[in-house]
Amino acid sequence: VLTRATLAPGFGPQVGLPQRADELLDVGSPFDYPTNGLIYCAARLPRPNDPRWPDAAIAELAALIDAAGGRTLALFTSYKAMHRAVEALRDRLPFPLLAQGDQPKQALVERFAGEPETCLLATMSFWQGIDVPGPSLSLVTIDRLPFPRPDDPLLQARREHVGDGAFLAIDVPRAATMLAQGVGRLIRSSSDRGAVAVLDPRLATARYGPKIVATLPHMRRTRDRAEAEAFLRALRSADGAAA
Repeated sequence: VLTRATLAPGFGPQVGLPQRADELLDVGSPFDYPTNGLIYCAARLPRPNDPRWPDAAIAELAALIDAAGGRTLALFTSYKAMHRAVEALRDRLPFPLLAQGDQPKQALVERFAGEPETCLLATMSFWQGIDVPGPSLSLVTIDRLPFPRPDDPLLQARREHVGDGAFLAIDVPRAATMLAQGVGRLIRSSSDRGAVAVLDPRLATARYGPKIVATLPHMRRTRDRAEAEAFLRALRSADGAAA
C-alpha cells in the first residue's frame, strides 16, 4: 500500500509494480481548493530557455509579491536562479526578504511565519516539509517546472530502459510530483487562502502541460496576471481587516 498526498497516476510501474485502474484510490481533500486557492500560470512570458526569461520572470515575481503585500514563499529550481532573484529584489521591494543560506532552515521558516509581510526565497529543499499555515504565506511562486537533471544516473538508466517515450514516462511524472509538492506549501489548513504562481509558460502551452496540471489541487486557474493580482490584493485587505 502506497499512500502519499502527491502520488501521481502511473507511479506503480515506475517502481516495478503492475497497476490496474481499480488499484488507484483518490480519497480527495478536506480543503476547499476551488474557493480558497488560485493557480496562475504566466503563459505570456518567454520560455525558460529564452535569454529574455530571467528578467521577465523577476519582473513578474516583483509584481506578484507587491500585490500579495510580501507574504511570499518563492521557490526556485536552482541556486543560481534564487541568487539572481535575491540580488534583483532586495533593494526593489519594500518587504523584508529572507533567502536560503541566511540562517538555518528551521530558523528561516520560524522567522518567515512570525514576521508579517516577510518573503522567503529558497530552492528545492524547501519544496517539501514546510508548514506555514495562516496569512504569513499567501503566495507561493515557482520559477520553472522542476524537471529532473538529465545526468542523474538512476533516471538515465530508467530512460534507457523505456526507450522512446521516456520523457513522458519518466521526466513528466517526476516533474508533476515535485510541482505538486511545491504547490502543496500553500493551503495547509481549512481556513488558508492564497495563490500559486508558476512563472514557466510551458505549464499552459506545452503538450505535456495537461498531464502536469491534472496532478495539482483543483484550485481556480488563470493565465491573467491582473486576475491573480486582484485576488491577492483582496486577500491582503481581508486579512488586514481581520487583524
